[in-house]
Amino acid sequence: MSEYPDLSPSAVQASRDVRAVISRLRRRIMNASEVEDITLGQASVLARLSGEEGVTASELASAEGVRHQSMTTTVTSLAAMGLVRRSPDPDDGRRLLIALTAEGHRRVEEGRQARTEWLAGRLQERCTEDERQAVIAAMGVLERLTHD
Repeated sequence: MSEYPDLSPSAVQASRDVRAVISRLRRRIMNASEVEDITLGQASVLARLSGEEGVTASELASAEGVRHQSMTTTVTSLAAMGLVRRSPDPDDGRRLLIALTAEGHRRVEEGRQARTEWLAGRLQERCTEDERQAVIAAMGVLERLTHD
């Protein structure tokens, strides 16, 4: 009897393959821009803050799936490096809003550029034009999976 009786074998295999490749690819992409003075968790917080005007530590903790105390530690270290600033919430003076500093924005952009260059370089070096077009088409299929 099949482990997944309601799913086709190709769907199960595709699921396993996509998850494995995405996991490895994500690690490789993140390592391409790894800066020795910040952790992967800190880099994730910086990236999350890049599109925000200011969020609380609780909101960041929830979005990152960590405890509030852990996020407070992460934010404190990022603030000590001059990458984020904490300022009072104009709507609730008891809360602090966390936002990127100019240096934080620069670091996020530098990381994005390094990751883009690494992946584009790998695609250029190791894939034919037809293979790159196949990747673009496959991304369209995977993108559809993310919409409900």
